[in-house]
Amino acid sequence: MAQGFAKPRVHSCNFADPKAYLLALTPKNPLSAPDRKAADRRAAQEQVFLREVDDALREDDAARLFRRYGLMIGLAIFAVLAGLAGWMAWTNHVEGEAGRKGEAFTIALDQVEAGRWDPAKASLDQIAAQGGSGYPASARLVEAGVALDRKQPDDAARIFAAVAADPTAPQPYRDLATIRGVAAKFDSLPPQQVIDRLKPLAVPGGSWFGSAGELVAIAELKLGQKAQAGAMFAAMAKDTTVPGSLRRRARQLAVQLGSDPGEDISSPTLGQ
Repeated sequence: MAQGFAKPRVHSCNFADPKAYLLALTPKNPLSAPDRKAADRRAAQEQVFLREVDDALREDDAARLFRRYGLMIGLAIFAVLAGLAGWMAWTNHVEGEAGRKGEAFTIALDQVEAGRWDPAKASLDQIAAQGGSGYPASARLVEAGVALDRKQPDDAARIFAAVAADPTAPQPYRDLATIRGVAAKFDSLPPQQVIDRLKPLAVPGGSWFGSAGELVAIAELKLGQKAQAGAMFAAMAKDTTVPGSLRRRARQLAVQLGSDPGEDISSPTLGQ
């Protein structure tokens, strides 16, 4: 019998049984339940440790920043808070002062309306002496108006002139005082002086065009300047910002002086 290679031995495994197949796929040394729990605990502890290290590093960085810039930051915060507190205190003070002045001004007006001149003048003088802009100027204008009502034009003109020359008074108050002061002494003032003082306010479209323009035009008539006066009256008649009654009067005077006042804008348009 000839020699040959020995036939290899084949190990057969029967996988027809499912249990045998599962046993073949199962690791030889699986972790037990206690070991898995221990591994999870170690992983969790490692995560906690890493977080603590990270937090410590952050706190250390913050501490270094605070040691370096903490004083400057604190001073800046203090300055902002101090400024805010000061602004709030000043605002409350201003509002309180305005309220007290408004109440005193109302009392003074009530005294004027009741004809109690002496108490009214005392109240108005007290308001004017407190300083500021709005209420003191208003008090002096009312006091000048009272002087006019009592036939004291010189006193009224003096008070109006003081308001007009006051740089702390609001400009509308100063302009009004200029016009009222000129009107109070109009008959005794040289016409050219009236023109010089009021011509800057006699501007078409301006707030005081009607009042100032009329006085300027009359002063021009006194000087015999009919053409200039007519042109002023015509401009007033065309200006819709001038009160209607004054505009109609200016239109009539412009026509009499030979100036064209344009279309009568105070009358309804034909056909409407």
